[in-house]
Amino acid sequence: MALTVLALYTFALFFVFLYSIAQLQLVFNYFKSKKVKDTSEKFNFKNSEEIPVVTIQLPLYNEKYVVERLLKNIVQLDYPKNKLEIQVLDDSTDDSVLQTHQLVENYKTEGIDIQHILRTNRKGFKAGALKEGLKIAKGEFIAIFDADFLPQKEWLLQTIPYFKDKKIGVVQTRWGHLNRDYSIITKVQAFALDFHFVLEQVGRNFGKHFINFNGTAGVWRKDCIIDAGNWQGDTLTEDLDLSYRAQLKGWNFKYLQHVETPAELPMVMSAARSQQFRWNKGAAENFQKNFKLLFQSKNISWSTKFHGFFHLLNSSMFLMVLIIAVLSVPVLYIKEAYPEYGVYFYVLAALGVSTLIFFVAYLITFLQIHGKEKMSFIKFLVLFFSFYSIALGLSVHNTLAILEGHLGKKSSFVRTPKFNVIHLNDSWKNNQYLKSTYSFTQIVELGMLFYFAFAIYSAFQVDDFGLIIFHLMLFFGFGFVVWESFLSNFHFLKKRK
Repeated sequence: MALTVLALYTFALFFVFLYSIAQLQLVFNYFKSKKVKDTSEKFNFKNSEEIPVVTIQLPLYNEKYVVERLLKNIVQLDYPKNKLEIQVLDDSTDDSVLQTHQLVENYKTEGIDIQHILRTNRKGFKAGALKEGLKIAKGEFIAIFDADFLPQKEWLLQTIPYFKDKKIGVVQTRWGHLNRDYSIITKVQAFALDFHFVLEQVGRNFGKHFINFNGTAGVWRKDCIIDAGNWQGDTLTEDLDLSYRAQLKGWNFKYLQHVETPAELPMVMSAARSQQFRWNKGAAENFQKNFKLLFQSKNISWSTKFHGFFHLLNSSMFLMVLIIAVLSVPVLYIKEAYPEYGVYFYVLAALGVSTLIFFVAYLITFLQIHGKEKMSFIKFLVLFFSFYSIALGLSVHNTLAILEGHLGKKSSFVRTPKFNVIHLNDSWKNNQYLKSTYSFTQIVELGMLFYFAFAIYSAFQVDDFGLIIFHLMLFFGFGFVVWESFLSNFHFLKKRK
C-alpha cells in the first residue's frame, strides 16, 4: 500500500513539474518578446477603401443588470457607421428581452445599424447563438463581447488594422477588471487572469504556439470561422475548441497585450464556482476532442505540441494537485515508518521547485500589471498565497468538472450571473439570477477542511514540518471556500423569504 501511495504521489508531482517547465519556457518567451519590435502590417485607415465592414456580436442570456450599460458602450465605439453592424444575439428567457428590444429600437432611430436577434431555443447555447448570427452577418470581421465587457472607444481602431495580414484569423485583447478590488474573491480572480493574459498569452503567441480566443474581447475573420468548421456547441468552451481547430488549419492568431478590455468579475462564490466549473470542464472536453488532432498534425512542431498538450490539460492540474494534497498526509506517516526511503523523499522534495517557478512567473505578471513604482512585495505575497490557497480549496469542485469533461458527461451551458457591481458600497444581494448551490461537493469540501486540520496535527505527531505550509494553505483554502459558499447560499435563502 505504501508503494502504491508513493507511486501515485510521485506521478502527480512529476506531472505538475513538467507543467511548470512549460510555464518556465513561457517566462523566457515573455522576456524575449519585450525586446522585439512589432512590425505587423496594418490597414491604413486614412484610406477609407481599406476600412473593412465589421459585425459586432453581443451574445446575451438574461442580462437585465448590464444590457443597458453594454449597448450604451458599444454604440459609442469609434468606427464608420456605414461599415459597422451590431447583432444583439438574445437567448434570454426573462423580461430582459423586452428591455433589450426597447433599447435596440431606440438606437435604430438614431441611425445605428443594430439588430435584436431572438432564437426559439438555446440549441448550442452561446456557440449556437454566434453561429445563427454569423449566417446573416454583413461583416468580413466579427467582434464578440460578452455582456459585462466595456471596450474602449478606440477598440476597433486598435484591433481591426492587424487583419491586413490575410493569415491572421483572430485578434485577441487583454481582459481588464472593473471590480478588481471589490473583495478577496475578485482580487484572487484578477490575479489569476492577469497571469493568463500577460504571461501565458504573450509567451505562447511569441513562441508561435497555439493560443486561444477567450470567448470575448476579440475579433474573428469570418472566413476563418467557416474554414475551421464554424461554431460547435459540443463542449462548454466553444472558444477554445474553435481556436484549436482554426490553428490546426493553419490560421495565425494575434495577441495584443497593450489593448485592455475591462470587464466585471464574479464577486459571489456561487457565481465564481459556476464559471470555474464551465471553464474547467470545457477544457477537459476540448482535450478529449482535439489532442489527437494536435499530435497527428504533420505541420505542427513538437514544441508547439508540447505546449498545446499542457494548454489543453491546464485545468486538469487541479486533479493532480488534489491527488498530491490528499496523499500528502499518508506520505507523512510513510516517511516516518520507512526511514530507508530518505533519499527518495529528497528527490520528491526537489520536484517542489515547480512552486518556485509558479511564484516567479506570477511575480513577473504582478510587476507588469502594477508597475515597479507601485510594487509591494508584501501585497504580492498575500495575493499569491491567497490565490494558491483558494485554488486548492476549489480543487474538489474543479476536479469533479474535469472528470465529467474527460468522461464525456454532458451538461448545460450555465452563464455566469452579471451584477453591474463595481464600487465597494454596491450590493449584489438582490440579484435575481443567483441560485442556491448546495451540493454533495460542498459536504466533501467541509470534510476536507477537517482532513487538513488533521494533517496539521499530524506534523506535530511525527515531528515533520516539511509540509506544514502546504497543509495550512489547504486548511485556509477549504475553510474560505466552505465559508463563502455558505454565505452565498444564506443570502439566497434570505432573499427568497
